[in-house]
Amino acid sequence: MTTRHATHTVVSSARREVVIGFDRPFTIIGERINPTGRKLLAEEMKAGDFSRVERDAIAQVEAGAHMLDVNAGIPLADEPAILARTIQLVQSLVDLPLSIDSSIVEALEAGLAVYEGKPLVNSVTGEEERLERVLPLIKRYGAAVVAISNDDTGISEDPDVRFEVARRIVERAADHGIPREDVIVDPLVMPIGAMQTAGQQVFRLVRRLREELGVNTTCGASNVSFGMPDRERINAAFLPMAIASGLTSAITNPLAAEVKAAIMAADVLMGNDRDSARWIRAHRDAALPAVAARAGTPPGAPGPLSVIEGGGPGAGSHRTAGSRPRINRRALAAAAAMRDAGGRGVGSSGTGA
Repeated sequence: MTTRHATHTVVSSARREVVIGFDRPFTIIGERINPTGRKLLAEEMKAGDFSRVERDAIAQVEAGAHMLDVNAGIPLADEPAILARTIQLVQSLVDLPLSIDSSIVEALEAGLAVYEGKPLVNSVTGEEERLERVLPLIKRYGAAVVAISNDDTGISEDPDVRFEVARRIVERAADHGIPREDVIVDPLVMPIGAMQTAGQQVFRLVRRLREELGVNTTCGASNVSFGMPDRERINAAFLPMAIASGLTSAITNPLAAEVKAAIMAADVLMGNDRDSARWIRAHRDAALPAVAARAGTPPGAPGPLSVIEGGGPGAGSHRTAGSRPRINRRALAAAAAMRDAGGRGVGSSGTGA
């Protein structure tokens, strides 16, 4: 759905819709279900142990993520099978929409085949072969897609070149019948430690993507602080500046309290938290344990800034939106029971690990 002033990208699970847009609260895509750089998680997933995936999914939902990114990029593993199984497991536990994340087209297709709802696919690039393989999948499954602004020449340090790559991907998507609102552009955030102008570049590029292409945007937010000390504080400064430039979502860590608070404050200042209701509610709820303790009653409220409700219903939607996400505790308990009995978890097949 596109209007003169806003582009709305609607993604969904079987039960919940999230709407990404310039006039909506910023969308947090939880980054933690990703074995890249997490050796123990990679080994566990490869061996069929998904208990850490379960914990990461639940923790991110409870911390306030609006979506979850799911990646199964494990060297020398059957990535399509593991990714499909992980998606089925996560969808059995939580009702958030997912981002299906892989550089392998066969893995993307395996994930799309089992997904319930309208996912975000991460990703397509401007490389000719990938355009011709990924875009037909996006059209066939009715998904939304992240467009990463690099092509066959690699990643340009010139933001104007990256803009033109993004424009070309949007145009090629249209050729496949994929509407502009279903293409979310990743402008590619460079590490500030390696490129002093990285922040300025991405702010400028995000503004152009909003004003000239009218597309929603996302990024791997923690890339900006790679190699720097006190990374969370840099990320917490970067995101509100990017939001003010037009960034509408990011793959980031919802468990990082300073980052989460900065995003919520940015929503207030951008006018996307109506009457500052979410900000006030979060701080009110955060104060309840202390009030309960003073009153001598057991605390039962969430921790600081635990309420992050985002998105909203799309046109004609019947799915839950804007309310608190649900966690399927029964499915979580069943998965734990299967592991205790020597099984391999939800959706497993074959011999034990």
